[in-house]
Amino acid sequence: MSYTVHVMISGKVQGVYFREQIKKQAAALGITGWVRNTDDGRVEAIFEGEREKVEQMVDWCQTGPSQATVKEVISIPMETSVNCNVFEIKD
Repeated sequence: MSYTVHVMISGKVQGVYFREQIKKQAAALGITGWVRNTDDGRVEAIFEGEREKVEQMVDWCQTGPSQATVKEVISIPMETSVNCNVFEIKD
């Protein structure tokens, strides 16, 4: 069964290749979903896949790429699946 979380990441997370690195990490873990920048300076993502892999992805977001300074990661499990077939960066 697929596990899905909605994640909001705050700190110095835009302009530091966070979305690109999330996409690369998601591919390595076999996770689907999407990631995008928000107007308030955060990064928002949906991760879907095996629970253990999704939890690894959320843990990775606590640090992110070397240029980032993560202040907070909020991860909320979702009741429904988003049924993504790939992981994409949204504008």
